Amino acid sequence: MTDFIIKKLPYDLTSNAGLALVGQYLNRLEIGKSLDRKFPIGKGGIANSDVLKSYLGLLVQGKNDFEAIEAFRDDAFFAQSLGIHGVASSSTLRQRLDANAVDWFELADAMNERLLSGTYAGAGVDFGVLPCGYMPVDWDTFVMNNDGSKKEDVGRTYQGVDGYTPSATYLGTLGYCLELALRPGVQHSALETELNLERVLPMAARLTPSPLLFRADSGLCSLKIMQAIDTQANALTREIAFIIKWNPRKSPVEAIAGARVADTHTMWCHWRTGKRQCVWADTLQLEGVGSAAKPVRRIYRLTERTIDKHGNALLLPAYELEGWTTTLPASFAPAEVIALYCDHGTHEQFHSEFKTDMDLERLPSGKFDTNFLVCSLASVALNILRLMGISALTGKDAPIRHQAKRRRIKTVMQELMFKAGRMIKHAGRWVLGWSNGDTAYTVFERLYGQLAPNRKGRMPAAA
Repeated sequence: MTDFIIKKLPYDLTSNAGLALVGQYLNRLEIGKSLDRKFPIGKGGIANSDVLKSYLGLLVQGKNDFEAIEAFRDDAFFAQSLGIHGVASSSTLRQRLDANAVDWFELADAMNERLLSGTYAGAGVDFGVLPCGYMPVDWDTFVMNNDGSKKEDVGRTYQGVDGYTPSATYLGTLGYCLELALRPGVQHSALETELNLERVLPMAARLTPSPLLFRADSGLCSLKIMQAIDTQANALTREIAFIIKWNPRKSPVEAIAGARVADTHTMWCHWRTGKRQCVWADTLQLEGVGSAAKPVRRIYRLTERTIDKHGNALLLPAYELEGWTTTLPASFAPAEVIALYCDHGTHEQFHSEFKTDMDLERLPSGKFDTNFLVCSLASVALNILRLMGISALTGKDAPIRHQAKRRRIKTVMQELMFKAGRMIKHAGRWVLGWSNGDTAYTVFERLYGQLAPNRKGRMPAAA
């Protein structure tokens, strides 16, 4: 074991070199032009754009507490990388977000759309289209556990804990978030969801020319929601199909199963001894939904078990009935519709990235509106990290060798955000020096060059 001499060095070091990349993405959003003109601050005060950039700088590091900003108030690299003239104190940060939360709701949405509609390395964002040609729009709610707090609108959620149930909307298969909208813990999934659709579906239509496929679970099995989707499709003159899990409610499962078993034309698929399934489709007549050219169908799947998973024989068969309502063309077979809905389950990983990787489960404010804004800004932060990960960590020169279409947000933080660097000012220019042995230098330098194409020269390998 070596006994080290602990010494403070006479130059600036940072453990968050990835903020240099975040700063370039924020520069493209031109936050100051829109925010500071509309919400000016008196002489000597910290600009609102600096407050917003400071908080986004925390979110991309997996921090949401306002007090976390105190560690960066005297950090020259934090300010230089994000283009901040003054780093706000924790009290100022809290007060500004509290005072402007409602006014900044739409600003966060505009930032998200501008970020995702940008051109990077000469190409637009690849959201990840399905093999069938549709671009998925996945919608769902999840639970943020805020047990033991007295925050506004914390309530008993469907998971039996006190907290919030935000709705999240993702575009494509790679996990880009269009909206993270905070909701009270007791709010039902379908309540006021048509208002979310009025925001996210037009945004999705503007971001991609592909036909859209909206997917949701049985919480949105509502005629009102289906009508709202078709209303948006007609208003946008775009193809927007949907697959929504059917909620059987009080449907007579035993009677339906008996009819299927008695029908000699029923085709059964035997998965194992004591378990078989059949699939069929019916055409529905729903007011204001579908058309003669695109009728509404419901795909049913009935599972019959005479032997349970432990190998025990059942006295009577057990039946499970599932269904999916869809406006996909008839060319999509029932099995394809079910497979497309099963793929919808990938979004659970994206929820996890918000709650664990970005540590967003327990929100920082006691005020609902402020926490709503925090969630909206978190969607912007997640998209920045997603862009970084897909651009730098999925190619052949990435420090991670196994192939993947995307990386978890936690991996992006570890491989790009939390990197050691030395900041040096030389000949009127700032240099961010890296260790000679850092394996992420090549992709970091390449991505920074793509985001800041007008800079002269290359970043030195070490300083």
